[in-house]
Amino acid sequence: MDAMMRDTTRSSALDEGAVATFRARLRGALIRPDDPGYDQARKVWNGMIDRRPALIARCAGVADVIAAVGFAREQGLPIAIRGGSHNVTGHAVCDGGVVVDLSGMKGIRVDPERRTVRAEGGCTWGDLDHATHAFGLAAPGGIISTTGIAGLTLGGGIGHLTRKYGLSCDNLISADVVLADGRFVTASAETEPDLFWALRGGGGNFGVVTSFEFKLHSVSTVMGGPFLWPLAQAREVLRLYRNFMNSAPDDFNGFFAFLKVPPGPPFPVELHNTTMCGVVAAYTGPHAKADEVVAPLRRFGPPALDHFGPLPFPVLQSIFDPLVPEGLQNYWKADFVNELSDEAIEAHLKYGPKIPTVNSAVHIYPVSGAANRVPKNDTAYFYRDAKYVHVLAAMYPDPADTAKNVAWVRDYWSALHPYASGGAYVNFLMEEGDERIRETFGGNYERLARIKGRYDPTNLFRLNQNIRPSS
Repeated sequence: MDAMMRDTTRSSALDEGAVATFRARLRGALIRPDDPGYDQARKVWNGMIDRRPALIARCAGVADVIAAVGFAREQGLPIAIRGGSHNVTGHAVCDGGVVVDLSGMKGIRVDPERRTVRAEGGCTWGDLDHATHAFGLAAPGGIISTTGIAGLTLGGGIGHLTRKYGLSCDNLISADVVLADGRFVTASAETEPDLFWALRGGGGNFGVVTSFEFKLHSVSTVMGGPFLWPLAQAREVLRLYRNFMNSAPDDFNGFFAFLKVPPGPPFPVELHNTTMCGVVAAYTGPHAKADEVVAPLRRFGPPALDHFGPLPFPVLQSIFDPLVPEGLQNYWKADFVNELSDEAIEAHLKYGPKIPTVNSAVHIYPVSGAANRVPKNDTAYFYRDAKYVHVLAAMYPDPADTAKNVAWVRDYWSALHPYASGGAYVNFLMEEGDERIRETFGGNYERLARIKGRYDPTNLFRLNQNIRPSS
């Protein structure tokens, strides 16, 4: 199956002299298969992934990253880059190669005067939110705080602040990068501008980003939370959501969801484990106007649950973390859509109510507002005309349930795909083949391939949604 496709490249016997030299160059730990902690160190967030690298380099800083990239290149070994290790495809680990593990690189420096932050590649959005919230500032991230800043940003970065402030990559000012040949460069609009363009949506194809510099915005306490309705009203709620979002101010971001209500607070006991539909809202405008903005949602029904109110932004970012713990089996598919048509709504109604587990997700994320106003050729992220991206994610604990969960996702996706605008969002893409990757980068693919040819001509960084180098 496409989710399980693995890099089957295996290393031959390692040159022990070269390994010893490599180990001596590292400040961080070098973990091998016989070392204590190896099995824990090779785990990633998606429990479907079971790969056995030859070496895991726990990098303490940029010098370690340079050493690790050089060792893998010289020894002809596959190389995987681990940041938050949250990506569903499991590209953060490989069979028989070297894992460049940045998870210990968590340095963060906020500049409140310039409203910027520089954060190392091992940071999660929870780390970043903690540091910036102290100054009443935030960078646009996702919706789960355990997600790594690296993978999310390099793939675009959709989240609660997308409609107001754009994608994560739209707020990237510069990035420090270790290239395939071992050089260290800073990519920005002024220096290495082609590389900077490619990093903003082109994924992990171009090097190891050791730190990111982001623009920050005045975001502290927001108005947010879920509205839930009975499943019997799903058709009307989906139409309400579509019409509401078509005229919503940029200050409002809300995603639609089919869900099984989690058995715990803030949800009332009588709703626990009930399949419902809802809108998870985030409003960054003046608090005094929030009730007026969400009035159409409150008038409809009314909702069976209205938990919209003031929340510190890091709380909103982390409120769903318990639903996505590390180690569950994960199988996802996704598409961009330009419009939430009546036909697409009918497909959602056929499969969404069959959501299999409380951890699983059917989300329709808006990618309109500020994200739509960036020209599609200004960054590698291409689908600037799309208003939504829907993700169908089966998350479940027992591998024995894989067949039925994968079938639900694939059937659901097949029913929706005729209404799609093109490729997938990079961060939701599993192992779906070269043609799907080309569709995902759309009209920007050829330029990305040329930049790949310049910065990584041998395709050293190929364990990703791979763009093959061209001249």
